[in-house]
Amino acid sequence: KSKTRRHLMEFWMVEPEVAFLDFEGLLGLAEELVCHLTARVLDRCREDLAVLERDISKLETVTPSFPRITYTEAVEILERSGESFEFPAAWGEDLQSEHERYLCEDLCERPVVVMNYPTEIKAFYMRLNEDGKTVRAMDILFPGIGEIVGGSQREECLEVLKEKMAKLGIEEKELWWYLDLRRFGTAVHSGFGLGFERLVQFATGMGNIRDVIPFPRTPQNAEF
Repeated sequence: KSKTRRHLMEFWMVEPEVAFLDFEGLLGLAEELVCHLTARVLDRCREDLAVLERDISKLETVTPSFPRITYTEAVEILERSGESFEFPAAWGEDLQSEHERYLCEDLCERPVVVMNYPTEIKAFYMRLNEDGKTVRAMDILFPGIGEIVGGSQREECLEVLKEKMAKLGIEEKELWWYLDLRRFGTAVHSGFGLGFERLVQFATGMGNIRDVIPFPRTPQNAEF
């Protein structure tokens, strides 16, 4: 029932899932997509942006080669920042909105990629890194928005997947169909989700995500 300016009761996502795509390819695809979409908005919607009094210089920061930092580096940067965060950054904990804003608004002043998160705070199906502590997961953070894309390379190794499920108490019989996708052969593959409303919110400069949806999707609005 979150009622923040960037959350809804439900949300729409563009969700590519791509075979034969490793983590580096995933980073490139996600970046290419958001850069392409933002460039199309600048190319085709200048009059609309003018009506909304949108500062287009914000959109012009969405150009290829986003800065990339690991989760570990992000935590170290936040700890050294000297900022008085409401929730102090700590390794093994999720990054908070205030942390995301600092990284992309104060530190980089443009979209930034945070990658290689601790396995404990990410989904079981994300590909384990060689260190055994982190997974090949990434978030793209946008100024004024925070996370706009989240994704990962998927774990293709059946035994590793089963070990992670056991550690989390996930019954194999409940996800037999998912395990079979690996059991009978698979390929390196990756996927991500792009938050559609958050992209529209960034493009238009609206302060509240509820201003960019076509119909109410907030608590107590559905009567039937």
